Amino acid sequence: MLVEERRNRLLELVRRRGFAALPELAGELQVSESTVRRDLEWLEESGTARRTHGGVFYTGSSPQLPHFDERQPGQWDKKRQIAQRTAELIGDGESLLLDGGTTTYEVARLLVGRQLRVVTNSLPVANLVASNLTTGLMFIGGTVDARSGVSLGPFANRMLATLRVRRTILSVAAINEQGFYNSDELLVETEQAMMQAAEEVIVVADSTKFGHQCLAHLCPLDKIDRLVVDDGISKAWRRKLEASKIELIIANPLPAE
Repeated sequence: MLVEERRNRLLELVRRRGFAALPELAGELQVSESTVRRDLEWLEESGTARRTHGGVFYTGSSPQLPHFDERQPGQWDKKRQIAQRTAELIGDGESLLLDGGTTTYEVARLLVGRQLRVVTNSLPVANLVASNLTTGLMFIGGTVDARSGVSLGPFANRMLATLRVRRTILSVAAINEQGFYNSDELLVETEQAMMQAAEEVIVVADSTKFGHQCLAHLCPLDKIDRLVVDDGISKAWRRKLEASKIELIIANPLPAE
């Protein structure tokens, strides 16, 4: 295979998957991992990919959802750390509600291919799951927000009111002593409906979200069951959360490549 052809194939694999591990890419291309690393250096220089722990993620633009793509790389290692720990909490055969947050999207990557039923209002999450025959998918309809690719509004909320799942997994934009926040009132209304549909609510949030607030209040701290965060959380916030009814789960750093 010519170098240019191989690199084009590599870029397409990374683009379609969002994140891919080095052994996975080497196997697909039938080349050594050292060859893949060299090609990934070229992709990084072109601005279409970025290497991280054990793999690479796509940083090029997607014309369908450019705003989501712009948000996705922020705090990438923390999100991957949190996603890995969250995926470990999920048992095979469960039904899950996933929102459209960027950290939740990282959780979804790790769940694809498992025996699960995923319910989501997120087009990016749905696109991840739809092509896999093992993981079931139900999409929540409604008015789709062009910036985030999530469906919101009364149609989405009415559909959610008819559903019951084992767990709901939510991302948030900010956390302070009053609780959890997101940046849009319609989004918060839909996420509150997601919370009502679940036996257990898990919030996934990186440590940079603490001590801030956003426009719309989602719920008080004690209205969720579990909070998964990276190890950058401060000791003061650990004490505050451990004093509440939340089960605080601190994800370990991922091993270096």
